[in-house]
Amino acid sequence: MKKFSFGIIGLGTMGGNFILNINDHGFSVAGYDKDKVKTDALNAERSTDLFEAFSSLPAFMDSLETPRNIILLVPAGKVVDIVINELKPYWGDNDVIIDCGNSHFTDTQRRVDELSGEKIHFMGMGISGGETGARYGASIMPGGDREAHARIAPMLNAVCAKVDGEPCTAYMGNGAAGHYVKMVHNGIEYAIMQTLSECYHLMKVYGQMSNAEIQQTFDAWNKGRLQSFLVEITAAIFKQPDDLKSGELVDSILDTAAQKGTGAWTSQDAANVASPIPVIDAAVSQRIISAMRAQRQIAAKQFPAEASEVAVNKEALLKQLEAALYSTYIVCYAQGFQMLANASEEYKYNISLSSVASIWRGGCIIRAAMLVKIKEAFAQDADLKNIMLNDFFAKELNEAKASFKSVVSQALATGIPVPALSSALNYYLSYHSGWLPANVIQAQRDFFGAHTYQRNDREGTFHTNWNQTIH
Repeated sequence: MKKFSFGIIGLGTMGGNFILNINDHGFSVAGYDKDKVKTDALNAERSTDLFEAFSSLPAFMDSLETPRNIILLVPAGKVVDIVINELKPYWGDNDVIIDCGNSHFTDTQRRVDELSGEKIHFMGMGISGGETGARYGASIMPGGDREAHARIAPMLNAVCAKVDGEPCTAYMGNGAAGHYVKMVHNGIEYAIMQTLSECYHLMKVYGQMSNAEIQQTFDAWNKGRLQSFLVEITAAIFKQPDDLKSGELVDSILDTAAQKGTGAWTSQDAANVASPIPVIDAAVSQRIISAMRAQRQIAAKQFPAEASEVAVNKEALLKQLEAALYSTYIVCYAQGFQMLANASEEYKYNISLSSVASIWRGGCIIRAAMLVKIKEAFAQDADLKNIMLNDFFAKELNEAKASFKSVVSQALATGIPVPALSSALNYYLSYHSGWLPANVIQAQRDFFGAHTYQRNDREGTFHTNWNQTIH
């Protein structure tokens, strides 16, 4: 009986496409799913004997070379634990189990710890690129067991996306590092998407631009320094006709954005690793506000918007908006990479930020031309605290500063909400402020709670008996 080098459990869209990708690159692979409809459909696509799908778990496990390499592409959460328990009676010495779902990093770390005494190797691996990436090349973020990674690395290097011939995969670090990197990736994704939607809002409402003009603008931006997957697809969105009526589809889509929670996970852990990520936080909050549509419709009547009679110079607006968007891109990546650095130290992941930037250049949702410069920045200085301190990015931000401030000012003066753009600007302004008014906060804390404070003119910790006239 033929034995297969790899096994995939879960033959949904991602799993089915990943099997075909692995097969295309000459690796033999078996698939397993309890749903016989899925296994039959996959087997119908067979053109070689390098892959086969099974609906029987014992038959699937018996079909694999030992020690086995098993990839899980099942829904995150309890399902992963259920599958691991189902595998226990069948696994053997040195089998590798790789969770490729969108698992929360704390679940991955728990599984790493629980399975450390077993005879198997367990890994968590993030994948970005959706079904197209699974089929033709994604950005792949493996972490955990280094010995296990070395065993599967040749396959990952073959099936991942490539940029300039370099594979968009690398070992991310210890424990749950792979899923942590993917979580931060998703947070950056949220932030950039929100920022792009705010640029659209400004063009449509403040600039009074048509869908065709907006499409042309995003398309032009994608040919310059803002070249990225998200700008590219945003341009494409405005060309899509509505197949149910005249006009473009975008105008018929309800203004309520869904979320699966991965952006919120990033916000939740940022405080734990003392990492400020206000643009990501704003993006998560704005998705929640967008879901409050019924309340927004009532409030819109209670707080009517004032009609703007300001004549807008579109050419000037778009030039400033491009600079503001470019600055926000830098800030989004700055916040994400600083969070990864803090988490790596806190959780002992030992993440290489240069490697992260390198593998995000292709295949993934947040791929962008800018990541080449980010990779170079960390290659030059592995201990770089924030990419805004890099000479290239500092110069870019300084040159765009006036436009950045102007865009946010115009938006607020016109009553257009730009939480991501304004959060990015405030983060940037705060980060390079040599003095912040936190001395008042420390005084307040010492006033009401005797929390003490430090002075700027001498060493030590102090407490003051304030002139308390408050009753």
